[in-house]
Parts: sequence; C-alpha cells; structure tokens
Amino acid sequence: MQPLAPTPRERHSVTLAHPTDWAGFRQAARALVQAGVAPEQVDWFTPADAADDLFASGEAAHEAAAQASSWAALPATHPAPQVPPDFVRLCEQLILHRDPARFTLMYRLLWRMTEQPDLRHDPLDADRMLAHHMARAVARDKHKMHAFVRFRPVIQPDGQTVHMAWFEPDHFITEANAGFFIRRFTQMHWAILTPDACIRWDGKALHTSPGAQRSDAPPPDAGEALWLTYYRHIFNPARLKLNMMKKEMPTRYWHNLPEAALISELAHTAHERSARMVAAEATVPRRRINPVAQQPRDDAAR
Repeated sequence: MQPLAPTPRERHSVTLAHPTDWAGFRQAARALVQAGVAPEQVDWFTPADAADDLFASGEAAHEAAAQASSWAALPATHPAPQVPPDFVRLCEQLILHRDPARFTLMYRLLWRMTEQPDLRHDPLDADRMLAHHMARAVARDKHKMHAFVRFRPVIQPDGQTVHMAWFEPDHFITEANAGFFIRRFTQMHWAILTPDACIRWDGKALHTSPGAQRSDAPPPDAGEALWLTYYRHIFNPARLKLNMMKKEMPTRYWHNLPEAALISELAHTAHERSARMVAAEATVPRRRINPVAQQPRDDAAR
C-alpha cells in the first residue's frame, strides 16, 4: 500500500460531543485519514476542554470554531482506512480512559496502521503497549465498580423504593457499565450517581443524566447497620492479610464503603482475637453424623 501523503501543515481542531463520543471520533478520524491529515496536525477536544481553553477568546475563539468544522469539508484523497476488529474493540475501551491524550493516541495508531499494516502484528510497539495498558486500566475500573457499588433504599414520594448508590470511577465507565447492573438487578429500580454521569433503571428502560455530587447520594440507613453487624461477625482475624486487602480493595474506595469504617478496628484487634481462637477448647458439634448412613449399600440394595 502506498504511504499516505500528508496535506500541507494546516492544523485541524476536532471537538467531540462528549468525553466518550466514539461515533464522533470514528467519523472525524475516518475523514482526516482519507484527507491525508497527519496526527501531529490534529488537536482533539471535548466541550469541557474547549471551555477550559484560556486562549479560546475573542478572535481566537472564532478561528478555533472554524477549524473545528473544517475537517468535515476536507476532500477525500485516500481510501477509507481498514483495521482489524480487535483494534476497534481496543479503541472502544480506550476512549473511556480519562487521559486527555487518548484521542491523539487512537488517531496516531489508526494513521500508522494505514501506513504500516504490519503494525497490528507488533505487540512491542510503544503506542500499542500504551493503548493496551490504558485499556486494562479501564477494565480494572469497571471491575471495581462491579464490586464496590453499595445501594441504599430510598422511598420516593409515590411510595416506590429506588435503590441508590454513589461511586467515584477513575475513568468514564458509568454508562458503559450500565449493562452489568441491568442484567444483575433487572427487577429492581436503581440509580447510580457519579461525578461524570448518572444512570437510572426503572425496570424497563435506562435513563442517563449529568453528573452529581456526593451530597446528592442518600445517607446511611438501618439496612446498612445490619450489613455492618453481619460484616463484623463474618470477619476472620486468622485470615487477615492487610496488604492483599488493600490491593484488591484500594484505600481510595474506602470512604464510600460502609464496611471500610470497621477495617481499622478489626485489623487492630485481629492478633488478639486469633490468639483467643487458638487457646479456646475444641467445641463439640451439635449434631453427630450417623455412622450407619456412611456405610456402603449392599448388592441387594443396588
């Protein structure tokens, strides 16, 4: 395949609809590749980025707005890019990462794959390694959300109970993770609030809304006190491995987990409780196993 010939060094600015605008990114990236626009000629933004741009004021703002739409009118001088399905799946995860440079990395990989088809077979390429590292971080964050969301029942004015939860993800995973909670709690009405977005399931359809604040989440309830009592009683001091616990349940999540308030106390007394367990006399089981029931059946009974 003949290498892409980049256009003159004109810069192009692309402002996506939202931080996870996968459809918008695909459309812009395809048009830019077909126009021969090199990665270093493209600046990627989201509405929040554009609002924070201190230099986008006055005439500069009008110029940036004109450049933002210029990519759509570029003439297609090259064929449409062809990439393997696994690259598409990788980018679908990568766009959920919070790093602002993710769009630049995705477009650079797309451009390079168009120029270097063998790149897809090079697992040690620096860009590919970075992309997979970021995708794994997104996958870990999704798993942590599955494990650490804690619902609290809230009675609505109409008498209906909605189970609400607050979570602070590292990446933009809230809407992408909705399917897991729909499948797991299909019959339950629930809502998950995060700083990025809120999702609500009414038993039939999923609703999304802008992000919320921690104060919007419901306070502790009586059910939470029951859960803490249960957690305290099932805690086994002899199996405590604090470092492993922190690895599986990082401390940054603790302030949103009811049971985390007990960890310091339980860990502090774990050694003493373990010693008492070892020193205690053996207990007699309440129910003995009938030895007759353990004997094999004779041939006549078979």
